[in-house]
Amino acid sequence: MLSVTQLSKTFPGVRALSDVDFTARAGEVHALVGENGAGKSTLIKVLTGVYRPDRGEVTYDGAPVRFVTPLQAQQAGISTIYQEVNLVPLMSVARNLFLGREPRGRLGLIDFRRMHREADEALRGLGIRVDVHRPLRELGVGAQQMVALARAVAVDARVVVMDEPTSSLEPREVHTLFEVIRMLRERGVAVVYVSHRMDELYELCDRITVLRDGRVVHTGPLAELDRLRLVAMMLGREIGEVRAEGMTKFSGSHDTDAQQVLTVTGLTIRHRLHDVSLSVRPGEVVGLGGLLGSGRSETAKAIAGALPTDTGRVVVAGVPVRAGSTAAAIRAGISLLPEDRKSEGIMPGLSVRENIALAALPGLSRFGLVDDTRVDRIVETFMKRLRIKAAGAHQKVGELSGGNQQKVLLARWLALHPKVLLLDEPTRGIDVGAKAEVQTLIDELADDGLAVLLISSDTEELIEGSDRVVVLKDGAVVRELTGDAVTEDELMRAIAAVPAGESDD
Repeated sequence: MLSVTQLSKTFPGVRALSDVDFTARAGEVHALVGENGAGKSTLIKVLTGVYRPDRGEVTYDGAPVRFVTPLQAQQAGISTIYQEVNLVPLMSVARNLFLGREPRGRLGLIDFRRMHREADEALRGLGIRVDVHRPLRELGVGAQQMVALARAVAVDARVVVMDEPTSSLEPREVHTLFEVIRMLRERGVAVVYVSHRMDELYELCDRITVLRDGRVVHTGPLAELDRLRLVAMMLGREIGEVRAEGMTKFSGSHDTDAQQVLTVTGLTIRHRLHDVSLSVRPGEVVGLGGLLGSGRSETAKAIAGALPTDTGRVVVAGVPVRAGSTAAAIRAGISLLPEDRKSEGIMPGLSVRENIALAALPGLSRFGLVDDTRVDRIVETFMKRLRIKAAGAHQKVGELSGGNQQKVLLARWLALHPKVLLLDEPTRGIDVGAKAEVQTLIDELADDGLAVLLISSDTEELIEGSDRVVVLKDGAVVRELTGDAVTEDELMRAIAAVPAGESDD
């Protein structure tokens, strides 16, 4: 029904897709999986007319096509349900359901009575009971997602692309979604299903395509691919692969009987985290393992007060921290280095000096006046300690390399003398040399007694750099690796939900 051949797409400095072949067949649910940056979103956007490929051919229903806009793809019969609801919140449920294809009367005016009746029938057919006159924004996120699903089904699409469709749904809504997907398959519709949840993949999907770094690494029947092998493909590791010689652990050996600095109990955020508990001792590096969407970043942000929690408790050095408050977390001694340093970290238009001093300014001022001498002393200290390469403290941080930008962010939080440091992908997007420097720095910080929580998609980095690894899946802790169990094989087994010491049949 829909296929691409030798598809390539490049953005400035990044090759997002490279010679990708992909085929979605009629009456089939095809899983599209891969870690963050694998190319899934780019491929979907090429298929649905958001992006134009640099090279390659797109074939729809046996004929070459090149959609210039998403509307063209939709009119041809390709519907997309995105993870983030892309409807109009101020409009009614019915208007959203029929947006762009409203039923009209003799004079060309919208026939609202008919639209409301047909909208209600369409939703009831999917087991959804809502007032179609209500503005969409008054519904919960899960109900809005179901409206988006009803819209995709109602347009008589021949291809339906679903991008993480269950991320905001209740169990009852997930059951309804699965029934709709099976109905679409029976109708001969081609369904492209993007999800990180393996239980869903193995319950629904017929075939699977695995992307890694913009390339297809596997395509075939899902039933012939066991979970452990799938995880290995996504992460780019081999089962039983021996660690590279000469790789040394960058977290030191620490006193495992020391009092815990950070204790997290029962963190829960609806649809995102489920009863997450962990602890970190002084001088210890604890890794957070799991695939994209497992809840790693959400856990770090919840601990740092950047995400409000429904339930749960964070304690630092024996003192409870007020939930949902970044200010309270910072005062307690928690610092977070975010995954996306460009949008959540650095201020590219400000200088290195201003970026480093930013978080510490309240403590460096009196009666509203900043003590420039103390600022200069702190900035100079951390530029030397972290070996930040810049023309000077007044150079704009946006002009530095990725590795040096990362060091500036680290300097900002270390200037607060934290007790707990949360590192979310600290070496992503930086060169090998800078990566080694950051890893060495983490080792030094742990040796100084800092409690470190490390998130990394690089399994080798995570295993080699952590004393213990807490493994997350679908927002919940599934296993903790300690001692001799801190290996890549055991990490992949935990992610694939294979019990330790057992084979995956």
